[in-house]
Amino acid sequence: MTLQHAIYSCTLMSLLLCGSLTLAQEITVTDSNDEIRIETDSLEATIVKKGYVTGVKAQSLLDKATQARDLGFGLDIADWIMEPGSDLEYRNQLPAEMVYEFGNEYHGKTAKRSIEGPQICTQAKELSPEIIRGTDFVAVQQSFRYHTAAPGKKSGSTWTQLMVFPQGKRYFLSMQKIDAVNDSEAMFLRIDMPGHIKHLKGDSFSQIFLSYVGKIPAKEFDANFAPDERFNYQRGVNPLPQRFIRAYQIKQRGEVQRDVWLAGMTLDPAVVSEAWCHQRGYVCMIEEFGGRPIRAGETFSAAFIVGYFDSIEEMEATYDKYRGFTRLQVRDDRWTLQR
Repeated sequence: MTLQHAIYSCTLMSLLLCGSLTLAQEITVTDSNDEIRIETDSLEATIVKKGYVTGVKAQSLLDKATQARDLGFGLDIADWIMEPGSDLEYRNQLPAEMVYEFGNEYHGKTAKRSIEGPQICTQAKELSPEIIRGTDFVAVQQSFRYHTAAPGKKSGSTWTQLMVFPQGKRYFLSMQKIDAVNDSEAMFLRIDMPGHIKHLKGDSFSQIFLSYVGKIPAKEFDANFAPDERFNYQRGVNPLPQRFIRAYQIKQRGEVQRDVWLAGMTLDPAVVSEAWCHQRGYVCMIEEFGGRPIRAGETFSAAFIVGYFDSIEEMEATYDKYRGFTRLQVRDDRWTLQR
């Protein structure tokens, strides 16, 4: 076993030794025509096969310790392959869903354009996720081949998502990867990380934490503002943060009085080209990773942790354990993070 396996792969023996798993405990997986439901000792999650696909289904990520659920439209959701620049010259040749309008409150002033589409989450309609079972984890892998492209570009790049749900953890690990069939000087993938926040004047969350800004009270999101007006991160414009963490603190209701953070961590800060956190009827937390030269036949990817934490200090300690990785793999009954 390599050192990387020893540190970053969960094995049955190691968990038994530290007392975090007993032989009686198993991860439950329910696989139906429409969705996959996963239950570990710490989390519940649903991966949708039909409809609004990719990532984890809205309000399905349950933290058993606090009974908290995510607040948005889904977690770790995938969109288009894009690059900087305007599509105005050929907009009339694009499918409607590939048109990218800018200079507005939704997208801000920066010109960007879709290289390949459609937007996976809304337009793929159906995926065929593969379930991979380990001794102390369950993984789900899914992919999609883009089938529309801008003039002068090919279609056929492949998006892959791998999510690993380990026993004993209040979070899951994830990778999103693009195998490109086009050249681009700054190709990137747009995703939701961790996910958006539904609220009415901060009724569902108390604050947001952005590692490149700090804590932001919910009242700052009472009124709409564009993504490039406030709390925007751009690589090369803003200093590269030591950690790339975006999180929101959920207001608990009912018997549970323990507020908890839901965080999305991009494990290599340098892969993030831009990240938004703005109000547009809900708090929109879009992230773009890549944004560097890519040639046809090459790949780019990012690795993430998404889940629940009791404090910022706990997030940071977890981040530092896994810092710097960009790829996730499952092989030989082990999951490993790779650079």
